[in-house]
Amino acid sequence: MFRRLLVAFDGSAHAGAALAVAIRLVQVTHGRLTVLTVMPESTLWWGVACEVPGDLGALDRSNERACQTMLSRAVSAIPADVPATTLLRRGSAIAAILAEAGNHDLIVMGSRRHGELRSLLLGSVSRAVLHASPVPVLVVGHDAGEDAPPRQPEIDFHVSA
Repeated sequence: MFRRLLVAFDGSAHAGAALAVAIRLVQVTHGRLTVLTVMPESTLWWGVACEVPGDLGALDRSNERACQTMLSRAVSAIPADVPATTLLRRGSAIAAILAEAGNHDLIVMGSRRHGELRSLLLGSVSRAVLHASPVPVLVVGHDAGEDAPPRQPEIDFHVSA
């Protein structure tokens, strides 16, 4: 039974669809939800790309505020009767998700469904987690364009006691 669910949340429509599926699963199983956001480590290259001066401390604080805001928005979508915890980690998303995996029964995450070749070239967090996770992983996909909202998943779970 999946009662302790970990949702990898990056603020994308795909992650929102994964969160919606996880909420429904937790409601059915009377479980608990953990929403994890991973903030990449700031580097001077990232600061240059974002046209930010070399003050990485300020960049880190700004990114942390943005991630906290994103987590707050995610939590506001969770019904009050669903127990939920939020986690903000730094570093590699893959490493952070896998580090939390052992504390949960299921990982739920979104995927942009880049396809085989594009995933090989760009990398895929969901693919890496799927192959390395010690617990089951539910990947919620999305076929439409990046800007299109994901289809609302139709979910009907039946749990026998």
